[in-house]
Amino acid sequence: MTHIGLNAHLLSGKAGYRSAGIHGYIYHTLAHLHEVAPAGWQFTAMVSRNYTASFKGITTQRSRTSTETPLRRIIWEQGAQPLQLNDFDLYHAMAFVSPLILNKPSVVTVYDLSFIHYPQVLSTTRRLYLRLFTALSCNRAKRVIAISQSTAQDLSQSLGIPEQKIDVAVPGYDVDTYRPLDSKAIQTFRDQKGLPKRFWLFVGTLEPRKNLPMLLRAYAGLEPNERLPLVLGGGKGWDYDAIYQTIEQFNLSEYIILPGYIPVDELALWYNSAEVFVYPSVFEGFGLPVLEAMACGIPVIVSNVSSLPEVAGASGLCLPPTDTQSWTEALRMAYHNANWRQTAASNGLVEAKRFSWQETAHRTVASYQLALNQT
Repeated sequence: MTHIGLNAHLLSGKAGYRSAGIHGYIYHTLAHLHEVAPAGWQFTAMVSRNYTASFKGITTQRSRTSTETPLRRIIWEQGAQPLQLNDFDLYHAMAFVSPLILNKPSVVTVYDLSFIHYPQVLSTTRRLYLRLFTALSCNRAKRVIAISQSTAQDLSQSLGIPEQKIDVAVPGYDVDTYRPLDSKAIQTFRDQKGLPKRFWLFVGTLEPRKNLPMLLRAYAGLEPNERLPLVLGGGKGWDYDAIYQTIEQFNLSEYIILPGYIPVDELALWYNSAEVFVYPSVFEGFGLPVLEAMACGIPVIVSNVSSLPEVAGASGLCLPPTDTQSWTEALRMAYHNANWRQTAASNGLVEAKRFSWQETAHRTVASYQLALNQT
């Protein structure tokens, strides 16, 4: 029997924008591990004391104290966790870092290297912890899992991790949630939220790497009679003042809708209600909102950098994130060209089918097998 230990302490029990990305990846991977694993394999997920969800075929091991704050999680990760690993044949650090004291073969998952490229997003302590321990964890691990080809390339170039050591397990999406919805349900939602029939949508944390001031400048380049209302949905991250300053600078207040954090259970309705989804980010580990919008049958306009072209594939438009004029022209075209919108939406539905959480779990298990065969 093979026993895999999984550090899943970044699973969040609270709703909020911080419970989305990494939490969702860990949650859905755990939800599908059992169904794709070889017979006889056993899994134990280590989680915070306050995390209550469970997963089929996986034993849950809760810590004695809460680890929901970064400092407490670091103390548990490096202090208490090494004492709990004796029964495991393989250890999986599901988010960046394994313990310094580790006598088991390991696998580590890395989502992106924003703590290197955008260090301001984290406190000094967390940034230094991730910068030092992620590199160390990856170097010591038998295998490293990246969530996109872009992240895999970044791991090799920025941390010097050998390419042959890196496996790619891209995210999937919930096919029962993210899909084209009935027009009546969409209109009911628009009415409830006071939304116009036509609008453009962005969803993501309001922070510099999302490149929203550029999007707003591009939007300002449109004539008022060829603009749709622009919804910027997301919780405030850090250094978001430039977004509001740009709105004020170009007198866009009457056109911009800022609903704040959008609950996960509303996301599919927001995507379905929009005419086009825009995502001008300059750096992403994957770009899950783009995939979710495509799966809902919404055309997408995204940046042509980082992992975003991997997600969009042949659908939609991919544009340089610094070329404001190109974004203005793309928005103008999207406003007028119904044929493009229909084609991009259809292509997006096809491209979205390339991604599934079951395949994510399958590739994760394949990485475990490679790691075990190297011991």
